[in-house]
Amino acid sequence: MTQHETAQLIALLKAQQQLLEKIASSLDKSKLGLHNDVGSLKIYCNRQHGSLWYTLKDGQASPITATALSGYLKELKFEQTERRGKPCHKLLATIAADKLYILESGHDTHFSKGLLVAVALLTPQQLLQPITIQPVAGDDESVLFCRVWCGSEYIKASYDDSVNWREIAKAAIAVVKAANEMPF
Repeated sequence: MTQHETAQLIALLKAQQQLLEKIASSLDKSKLGLHNDVGSLKIYCNRQHGSLWYTLKDGQASPITATALSGYLKELKFEQTERRGKPCHKLLATIAADKLYILESGHDTHFSKGLLVAVALLTPQQLLQPITIQPVAGDDESVLFCRVWCGSEYIKASYDDSVNWREIAKAAIAVVKAANEMPF
């Protein structure tokens, strides 16, 4: 390769780098003007309203027809709330995708247990890539399971009555926290 060809190659690579930086910059910018993508969207993960998961708007359930949600798991936490006048505990999973999605499920449901076990099996490095969460109907009309995929790999999350759920939850929360604290 001649010195002139090397210089041309370097110039082309610099131009390519500038284009990539412009693309990355435009992807990072918030939307301007009118749009409907403000805030987060809470998704309720249970089978109460004839679907596997749904949203609520003005107290009305709106079924979600999508069969999976892919994004970056940003937070797992438990929250005490009130439903039908009684206190209850919920697992909240925050997923960053085209917007923030907050998945809510009862703390002791099969959906929550499957999600917690699967996340506890992952490494912080694996959570640097998007995961896919898929609600799966059980045989009983009230049961909803959770499948988790990391890339194209299904994370088999099996459990039984002997599982220490407090430890599994701590491990899953720690993995998410470690992933979100990692430098890029």
